[in-house]
Amino acid sequence: MEEFVREVFAPLARADQRVKGELYLRGLLLDGRRKSMQPMAGRLGVDHQRLQQFMTSSTWPVGTVRVGLARRAVGVVRPQVWVVDDTGFPEDGVSSPGVARQYSGTLDKVGICQIGVSVHAASDTASCPLSWRLFLPHSWDGPEAAGRRAHCRIPEEERHRPKWQLALDMLDELAAVWLRPAVLVADAGYGVRRYIIWRNNHAADERLREVVNRANTA
Repeated sequence: MEEFVREVFAPLARADQRVKGELYLRGLLLDGRRKSMQPMAGRLGVDHQRLQQFMTSSTWPVGTVRVGLARRAVGVVRPQVWVVDDTGFPEDGVSSPGVARQYSGTLDKVGICQIGVSVHAASDTASCPLSWRLFLPHSWDGPEAAGRRAHCRIPEEERHRPKWQLALDMLDELAAVWLRPAVLVADAGYGVRRYIIWRNNHAADERLREVVNRANTA
């Protein structure tokens, strides 16, 4: 655990940030269904503000940490395929970022939830996310959403984008650091074909873009 923490949070310049990062990671790994700040802080025996400040206002290189995690995941999983998918997270209220009444495959119905789009590295024996993006529905773009956006500190430039566009953005970012899949699959929600297969060459890259840009999903 200590070795993993040192590797993951090595890009953080300040020692106090690295300590808070380790606390947050330990909170995620401890038993307990709820993984929000206050329940995790209670299990850790610390003030939840320490975790809250680390995640919401402390300035640290999120992108660099994410790349390090992706590289480690690829090395451990040794993926045969990357999988693009989305996951629903049920919510009781409507104030969390991106919450809306929308379809969730996780729930297998329409419900109040957040949706996360992910790129997973997968093999016969393991699977691990390489990157995630929060899906913002159209309802979070209009003037009526200004108060909720301010409360959640959503940057002005972050607007609704189709799920397939979020997937392409993540693939572009991973490719920029020389992480590319041998094969990429996604279900029909990310294109007009039943499966999208992306092989590691430029021609296939263009075919993937052509397919997903013709998708009529949001």
